[in-house]
Amino acid sequence: MSVLAKIHTGKRPAPPRLLLYGIEGIGKSSYAAQAPSPIFIPTEDGLGQIDCASFPLAKQLTEVEQSLSALAKEPHEYQTVVLDSCDWLERLIWDDLCRISNATTIEKVDGGYGKGYIAALGFWRGILDQLDVLHKQRNMAVILIAHAKIERFEDPESSAYDRYSPRLHKHASALLTEWVDAVLFAARKFRTQTEDIGFGRERTIAVGVGQEGGERILRTVGGPSWVAKNRYNLPYELPLSWEAFINALSNQPLQNQEYSNGESKWI
Repeated sequence: MSVLAKIHTGKRPAPPRLLLYGIEGIGKSSYAAQAPSPIFIPTEDGLGQIDCASFPLAKQLTEVEQSLSALAKEPHEYQTVVLDSCDWLERLIWDDLCRISNATTIEKVDGGYGKGYIAALGFWRGILDQLDVLHKQRNMAVILIAHAKIERFEDPESSAYDRYSPRLHKHASALLTEWVDAVLFAARKFRTQTEDIGFGRERTIAVGVGQEGGERILRTVGGPSWVAKNRYNLPYELPLSWEAFINALSNQPLQNQEYSNGESKWI
């Protein structure tokens, strides 16, 4: 077959690869548990109240790698792999790197000066290679979960400002953000209002929109206050539910899926 005969045209259906991050307790793991036939690889202890299938809590990087290898090689019917969470996985990567380098902290790997964080990217790429196998060969969706942090962003076109981003080192965050199809920020919906505090003074407060202190939503497009992206032309904002995500994808040719009676699967 000639090289030109191998050229692909048009869009290629594939399950999604998502990086979902947000504050503690917002419902990130519960969201992932709604995906088609999910299997969790937990690196932090937090799945006790969620009805889901999971490997034992991974306390070493090799345990995560072994779980991914088993999903690639052994027969199973899982359709979504969930890494929960990436920021705790990053600690396992750093621990393994420090052990191999005989360093006491990531800051001292390879003599310091940030070299440890660069070296850690090799471990991250190994994890992504294993996830690629599951995504391409086993047709599995991938959900990477992370907590949120507030970082100072030095915008070259304006003044610096604070924004939410995944709680990862900037190099790892950039690598994962590039690899996934969507970075989704889980948050609560608020509006601001002023209130009188007496003596002719006012203050501005945030008030939740909806029930339970504010409707839980997904930000799908980046803004000044958060990091987000998607390759699906999703609405700017979605409810924090898998059904809402699936419905938003229903008109996207990139996504080939069935959805009925509260259950979905990739085909």
